[in-house]
Amino acid sequence: MPSATHKRRKGASIEVVDAKVAVDLATAQTYSENVFLFVPNIIGYTRVILAGLSLHYMSYHPKYCTILYSVSCLLDAVDGQAARALNQTSKFGAVLDMVTDRCTTSCLLCYLASAYPPYAILFQFLIALDFSSHYMHMYSSLATGSRSHKLVTSDVSRILWLYYNDSRTLFLICAGNELFFVSLYLMKWISTPLHLPDPFGSLTLEQVLALICAPIFVLKNLINLVQLWKASKILVGIDLAERANAREAKDRASS
Repeated sequence: MPSATHKRRKGASIEVVDAKVAVDLATAQTYSENVFLFVPNIIGYTRVILAGLSLHYMSYHPKYCTILYSVSCLLDAVDGQAARALNQTSKFGAVLDMVTDRCTTSCLLCYLASAYPPYAILFQFLIALDFSSHYMHMYSSLATGSRSHKLVTSDVSRILWLYYNDSRTLFLICAGNELFFVSLYLMKWISTPLHLPDPFGSLTLEQVLALICAPIFVLKNLINLVQLWKASKILVGIDLAERANAREAKDRASS
């Protein structure tokens, strides 16, 4: 195994490894310590396969699609627990988890944009917001030396701290948001009313679920907006600090 020359960024909590060294380490890893084969990452691959199968059935078999999509989403709550229980947390697993979440939800939103043409621009906005807020949050976390995008302190953002710090809160908000989109998907296929008392007598189960989850959907996307704004401010702050340091270095060199 090649020797790794680590470069530690001053004031950071994470070691930055040269890219070529990192590739060599990944290539030379043994079976007993193969990050690609960590149990939580295998769960992640399973999520990708299930999500892909759900997309295959999305346009013509809502039952299969919903089951596969739901299981893929529910496994999102399992991989993190497995990683902590087996001491198999990894940066690759964290990114795999986030990318799977973003891609799966975006593919469903693409279908909803075609199923509800008058609201296509809204679904396109949600895709853009989801990707941009998470990308900028991840980048700002790496730029500040954080080991995880979920390690947000309350002095940076109390809203994000409450969201990421409690796994139950994180799961309920994410699950409620996904259930809202799944309910919208099923509303295009199912029209059997529940025969509830007026004025809800004509509502279907899917419409009821959508109404219940709508506040969670709104909350989730407000959190995405906060995440985007806070990440933007962090990156701007880093830019200002680097520019100030560059000016100081220039002044010292010229004096």
